[in-house]
Amino acid sequence: MKSSYGIKFKNRAVRYVKNRYICCMSEAINNQTIEILRPEISELKIPFVGDIAAGFPSAAEDFVTDSIDLNELLIEHKESTFLARVKGSSMDNDFKDRDLLVIDRSLEWEENKIALCYVDGAFTLKRIKINNGKCFLVPSNKDFPLIEVNYEQGVFVWGIVRYSIRKH
Repeated sequence: MKSSYGIKFKNRAVRYVKNRYICCMSEAINNQTIEILRPEISELKIPFVGDIAAGFPSAAEDFVTDSIDLNELLIEHKESTFLARVKGSSMDNDFKDRDLLVIDRSLEWEENKIALCYVDGAFTLKRIKINNGKCFLVPSNKDFPLIEVNYEQGVFVWGIVRYSIRKH
């Protein structure tokens, strides 16, 4: 368990939180709601054309050389990975409402990583920052306050965001 700066990581309380909140699917804090989804793992190979320049047009379909399984690409640890859908605007500079997040519970938290945290009885999605020996959960939208955390608050990092998927 990593507990420096007041953040706890991966212990029985986190599993209890998971079992308690996975059924209701969402909790809100600071106008940010996280909808937790369990991915069904399947195999679907999608044609892959390689890197495409965002400049001059090219006939990309003529260069299909491989295929990609999105599960292999996005999910490194399938037993500890889940999906979450963002609702709200506290992380608006990183994610938009309805973006789909791939979150891995097996990853250790690090400074500047975006984490799904459990704090003050609810989930919140924030960037972890360390400043002058203090830990903060930082929203990317400046209209929302920083959350200073300490060990006594019982803040749990429930998972680290690995990817975000946005519908255009």
